[in-house]
Amino acid sequence: MARLLGRPPAGAFTVVVRRVGGAPVVIQNAPLLEDGTPMPTRFWLVDAALREAVSRLESVGGVRQAEAECDPGEVAAAHARYGAERDANLPADHTGPRPSGGVGGTRQGVKCLHAHLAWTLAGGDDPVGRWVAERVGVEADRSGPVAVVVDRGHG
Repeated sequence: MARLLGRPPAGAFTVVVRRVGGAPVVIQNAPLLEDGTPMPTRFWLVDAALREAVSRLESVGGVRQAEAECDPGEVAAAHARYGAERDANLPADHTGPRPSGGVGGTRQGVKCLHAHLAWTLAGGDDPVGRWVAERVGVEADRSGPVAVVVDRGHG
Protein backbone atom coordinates (compact mmCIF):
# COMPACT_ATOMS: atom_id res chain seq x y z
CA MET A 1 0.00 0.00 0.00
CA ALA A 2 2.89 2.38 0.67
CA ARG A 3 3.90 2.11 -3.00
CA LEU A 4 0.37 2.94 -4.18
CA LEU A 5 0.04 5.87 -1.75
CA GLY A 6 3.58 7.13 -2.27
CA ARG A 7 4.08 7.03 1.51
CA PRO A 8 3.38 4.68 4.41
CA PRO A 9 -0.31 4.57 5.42
CA ALA A 10 -1.00 6.96 8.29
CA GLY A 11 -3.77 4.87 9.82
CA ALA A 12 -5.78 1.68 9.66
CA PHE A 13 -7.53 0.90 6.37
CA THR A 14 -9.35 -1.86 4.52
CA VAL A 15 -9.29 -2.51 0.78
CA VAL A 16 -12.94 -2.23 -0.30
CA VAL A 17 -12.64 -2.15 -4.11
CA ARG A 18 -10.25 -4.17 -6.26
CA ARG A 19 -9.53 -4.68 -9.94
CA VAL A 20 -10.68 -7.97 -11.45
CA GLY A 21 -7.12 -9.30 -11.00
CA GLY A 22 -7.10 -8.34 -7.30
CA ALA A 23 -5.13 -5.06 -7.31
CA PRO A 24 -6.46 -2.50 -4.79
CA VAL A 25 -8.51 0.38 -6.21
CA VAL A 26 -10.15 2.00 -3.15
CA ILE A 27 -9.31 1.81 0.53
CA GLN A 28 -11.60 2.68 3.40
CA ASN A 29 -9.77 4.61 6.11
CA ALA A 30 -10.53 4.48 9.80
CA PRO A 31 -12.09 7.79 10.93
CA LEU A 32 -9.07 8.43 13.19
CA LEU A 33 -5.36 8.01 12.53
CA GLU A 34 -3.35 5.91 14.94
CA ASP A 35 -2.41 9.01 16.97
CA GLY A 36 -6.09 10.06 17.26
CA THR A 37 -5.93 12.75 14.56
CA PRO A 38 -9.25 12.96 12.66
CA MET A 39 -9.20 11.48 9.15
CA PRO A 40 -11.98 13.17 7.14
CA THR A 41 -11.30 11.20 3.94
CA ARG A 42 -13.02 7.86 4.53
CA PHE A 43 -12.51 6.49 0.99
CA TRP A 44 -9.23 6.91 -0.89
CA LEU A 45 -8.57 6.16 -4.56
CA VAL A 46 -5.28 4.21 -4.74
CA ASP A 47 -5.38 2.83 -8.29
CA ALA A 48 -2.71 4.70 -10.32
CA ALA A 49 -4.54 4.55 -13.66
CA LEU A 50 -7.79 5.88 -12.18
CA ARG A 51 -5.99 8.56 -10.19
CA GLU A 52 -4.34 9.73 -13.41
CA ALA A 53 -7.63 9.69 -15.35
CA VAL A 54 -9.33 11.74 -12.63
CA SER A 55 -6.38 14.14 -12.45
CA ARG A 56 -6.70 14.71 -16.21
CA LEU A 57 -10.40 15.43 -15.74
CA GLU A 58 -9.64 17.89 -12.93
CA SER A 59 -6.94 19.58 -15.02
CA VAL A 60 -9.46 20.56 -17.70
CA GLY A 61 -11.96 22.10 -15.27
CA GLY A 62 -13.72 18.95 -14.08
CA VAL A 63 -14.37 20.26 -10.57
CA ARG A 64 -16.16 23.38 -11.88
CA GLN A 65 -18.00 21.32 -14.50
CA ALA A 66 -19.18 18.78 -11.90
CA GLU A 67 -20.39 21.59 -9.64
CA ALA A 68 -22.28 23.12 -12.56
CA GLU A 69 -23.88 19.85 -13.69
CA CYS A 70 -24.71 18.15 -10.38
CA ASP A 71 -27.70 19.32 -8.34
CA PRO A 72 -26.38 21.29 -5.32
CA GLY A 73 -29.04 19.85 -3.03
CA GLU A 74 -28.07 16.29 -4.00
CA VAL A 75 -24.39 17.12 -3.47
CA ALA A 76 -25.14 18.55 -0.01
CA ALA A 77 -27.16 15.44 0.88
CA ALA A 78 -24.25 13.25 -0.28
CA HIS A 79 -21.83 15.17 1.97
CA ALA A 80 -24.21 14.65 4.90
CA ARG A 81 -24.49 10.89 4.22
CA TYR A 82 -20.72 10.54 3.89
CA GLY A 83 -20.05 12.39 7.15
CA ALA A 84 -22.72 10.44 9.01
CA GLU A 85 -21.30 7.08 7.83
CA ARG A 86 -17.77 8.10 8.81
CA ASP A 87 -18.87 9.48 12.18
CA ALA A 88 -20.88 6.33 12.95
CA ASN A 89 -17.56 4.46 12.84
CA LEU A 90 -15.87 6.58 15.50
CA PRO A 91 -15.11 4.67 18.70
CA ALA A 92 -18.00 5.11 21.16
CA ASP A 93 -15.63 6.38 23.86
CA HIS A 94 -13.82 8.90 21.61
CA THR A 95 -13.73 12.34 23.24
CA GLY A 96 -11.02 14.06 21.17
CA PRO A 97 -11.23 16.00 17.92
CA ARG A 98 -13.62 14.58 15.36
CA PRO A 99 -13.40 14.51 11.57
CA SER A 100 -15.60 17.07 9.88
CA GLY A 101 -17.17 17.78 6.55
CA GLY A 102 -18.41 15.39 3.94
CA VAL A 103 -16.66 13.82 0.95
CA GLY A 104 -12.92 14.45 1.37
CA GLY A 105 -13.61 16.78 4.30
CA THR A 106 -15.53 19.24 2.12
CA ARG A 107 -18.44 21.01 3.77
CA GLN A 108 -20.18 22.03 0.54
CA GLY A 109 -19.73 21.90 -3.20
CA VAL A 110 -17.04 19.87 -4.92
CA LYS A 111 -13.38 19.80 -3.93
CA CYS A 112 -11.77 16.51 -4.99
CA LEU A 113 -13.12 14.35 -7.78
CA HIS A 114 -10.85 11.50 -6.63
CA ALA A 115 -12.63 11.31 -3.26
CA HIS A 116 -16.07 11.41 -4.88
CA LEU A 117 -15.18 8.58 -7.28
CA ALA A 118 -13.62 6.49 -4.50
CA TRP A 119 -16.79 6.69 -2.40
CA THR A 120 -19.03 5.94 -5.37
CA LEU A 121 -17.00 2.86 -6.33
CA ALA A 122 -17.20 1.72 -2.69
CA GLY A 123 -21.01 1.94 -2.82
CA GLY A 124 -21.68 5.54 -1.80
CA ASP A 125 -24.68 7.41 -3.17
CA ASP A 126 -22.89 10.42 -4.66
CA PRO A 127 -24.01 12.35 -7.76
CA VAL A 128 -20.51 13.77 -8.29
CA GLY A 129 -18.93 10.33 -8.04
CA ARG A 130 -21.38 8.97 -10.61
CA TRP A 131 -20.57 11.95 -12.86
CA VAL A 132 -16.84 11.19 -12.59
CA ALA A 133 -17.31 7.44 -13.13
CA GLU A 134 -19.17 8.09 -16.39
CA ARG A 135 -16.36 10.32 -17.64
CA VAL A 136 -13.49 7.98 -16.75
CA GLY A 137 -15.37 4.87 -17.88
CA VAL A 138 -15.61 2.73 -14.74
CA GLU A 139 -18.25 1.19 -12.57
CA ALA A 140 -18.23 -1.19 -9.62
CA ASP A 141 -19.65 -4.69 -9.63
CA ARG A 142 -20.90 -5.31 -6.09
CA SER A 143 -21.96 -8.93 -6.56
CA GLY A 144 -19.23 -10.17 -4.21
CA PRO A 145 -18.01 -9.27 -0.71
CA VAL A 146 -15.68 -6.60 -2.15
CA ALA A 147 -16.63 -4.38 -5.08
CA VAL A 148 -14.66 -4.98 -8.28
CA VAL A 149 -13.93 -2.17 -10.73
CA VAL A 150 -15.06 -2.82 -14.27
CA ASP A 151 -13.42 -0.65 -16.95
CA ARG A 152 -15.68 0.44 -19.75
CA GLY A 153 -12.88 1.96 -21.82
CA HIS A 154 -14.16 5.53 -21.92
CA GLY A 155 -11.36 7.18 -19.90
